[in-house]
Amino acid sequence: MDDASERPDQGDHPDDSYPKRSDVHVNASERHPRRWLRWVAVGTAVALVAVAGIAAVAFWRLNQNITKIDVSSDLGTDRPTAAAQATEAVNILLIGSDTREGDGNDAYANTSGQSEPHSDTNLLVHLSADRTWATVVSIPRDSMTPAPPDCSADAPQDEWVTRQWNHNYAIGGTGCLIRTLEGNTGVFIDHYAVVDFVGFKDMVNALGGVEVCTPVAISDPTTHLELDAGRHVLDGRVALQYVRARKALGDGSDIARIERQQAFLSSVAQEATSTRLLFQPTKLYSFLDAATKSLTTDPEFGLGTMKDLAESVRGIGLDNIQFLTVPNEPYPADPNRVQWSQSADLIWESLREDRPLEQESDEATPSPSESPLTVSPDEISVVVANGSGATGLSHQAVEALLVQGFANATTDNADFRTGTLVEYPGGMEEAARTVAAAFPGAKVREAGEPIGDVIRVTLGAGSEPVAEVPNRLGTDPVPTPSITAPSPEPSASIQSRTADQDICGTD
Repeated sequence: MDDASERPDQGDHPDDSYPKRSDVHVNASERHPRRWLRWVAVGTAVALVAVAGIAAVAFWRLNQNITKIDVSSDLGTDRPTAAAQATEAVNILLIGSDTREGDGNDAYANTSGQSEPHSDTNLLVHLSADRTWATVVSIPRDSMTPAPPDCSADAPQDEWVTRQWNHNYAIGGTGCLIRTLEGNTGVFIDHYAVVDFVGFKDMVNALGGVEVCTPVAISDPTTHLELDAGRHVLDGRVALQYVRARKALGDGSDIARIERQQAFLSSVAQEATSTRLLFQPTKLYSFLDAATKSLTTDPEFGLGTMKDLAESVRGIGLDNIQFLTVPNEPYPADPNRVQWSQSADLIWESLREDRPLEQESDEATPSPSESPLTVSPDEISVVVANGSGATGLSHQAVEALLVQGFANATTDNADFRTGTLVEYPGGMEEAARTVAAAFPGAKVREAGEPIGDVIRVTLGAGSEPVAEVPNRLGTDPVPTPSITAPSPEPSASIQSRTADQDICGTD
């Protein structure tokens, strides 16, 4: 039998289509394509596991860098309660310590006449509940405020003594500082973080330096800083000198230094959010490693919490990060110290209510006067709170309401504010319109927290006397006012800047 007879039917397999030896070799490899895919999948998985392992090790190491200290036993039991709309907001106290402890810190600290560490930099950071804005409040280290005697957690506030702000940290550490802050502001502190000299220096170096701008040459004998006027990129050592310099600059006050520190933080924020850091993993790790090595926090403020907060505020934008300084005035007993002015309460109120300071007028509407009032005064309960600083102002307003038929009107006290604010519970808008008609220029808004079935009026600096309402009851004339609300302080008394502001600019 010839070879042809042993082949398959030629009609079905012509000679030019019958597989040759070379074709058989090629097709043999193609019969197992899934084997190659499996090897690729295994290799990819191994690579991902390796990367994940490295990331996990890096995360563990960074988290282990942080020193965690629980100070809850130092905070007392009468801590503030967050308003309903602010429960998701986060308040963090950032402390810059001049401690002599820790490797290298003694090289940067002026040890003359001081044995205990002080909190020379105090920043209260508020992250809004919706994570669309943030406020950073600088607290002057020389502020004279009420504080618990001997930093006792049990001392009631009516027994507190006046003490310089940065001495609280020296006497009772972070716990005393937080208790003093909460007691004076009513702002609940969720977390704290303390960084020392070396940590600050290393973070700046990890960023590759930070740009600053000084309008005048600096020659400071205390920090040994020598700097020409103009823009400079400072390494960590010189940057530390720059933010600590005080006596050789301007009036030598801590307030002037705060302005310089805020400009420096703006520059840090601009550098840290640039692609040079965020898209360079090695540089980012170096920065985080430096930041965590000299960091002390509360036990709940580990790297995981920090990461979650960072993720939640990623879209804020530098223009929505505002730096403020607590408004202050000379302390009468010592002109080298300061005390908080009344307008500081405007800041604390905005943080407690979780609203940007400059947006108060946007959240409230002018009192309506055109459409007819639909609720009679005798059907409304009113509480008039005095936040003006003028003694007797709320009592005077209540008397003017009583003669118009507001039979259930009482007085209360409030934190300092400007203007008149009328707040109402949900469903009582019409009653609020009647009350607001008695207070010219008042702003009206729904209350952010439960206030009962009452309309709450808060009188502030610049508020006007009570006027007659169109649907008043009775005919007795409204008493002539004898007490006048003080004029509001200029808005410039609250110093502010945004993180995107040019470090050499003033607006």
